[in-house]
Amino acid sequence: MNDTVSASAAELVAAQDEIRETFALFSDWTERYQYIIDLGRAAAPFPERWKTDTHRLHGCQSQVWIKSELRDGRLHYSATSDSAIVAGLIALLLSVYSERRPSDILATPPSFIQDIQLAEHLSPTRSNGLYAMIQEIRRQARLALGT
Repeated sequence: MNDTVSASAAELVAAQDEIRETFALFSDWTERYQYIIDLGRAAAPFPERWKTDTHRLHGCQSQVWIKSELRDGRLHYSATSDSAIVAGLIALLLSVYSERRPSDILATPPSFIQDIQLAEHLSPTRSNGLYAMIQEIRRQARLALGT
């Protein structure tokens, strides 16, 4: 493995560690939910022209749109939702996976979700949506690699 790939993979792991550390600062899930919602509100705008069926993620209770673009060997993801909490979940995932190499995305599962017990504190439909978003991020990484 060359230094560039190692650095990219390390960035991905560091992003997950940062989420774990941030969530450890909160005393309860009410605070964590508010943090997630705030992340969604602070997310980069998603152009209206991308809110098409082509970019719509099916399998989520809320409306979710996700788009990726390969630039200089790294995948840049843009995504949004009509739900505040889902927009925040998207922001969490993009903080880990956007601007990473497709091979590193595929090699690094989102272990932070289990570590912070996120899925356990979401409704079953939100949890299913979270995993649908992860599957889409991984699907787009596979497409970028041509596999």
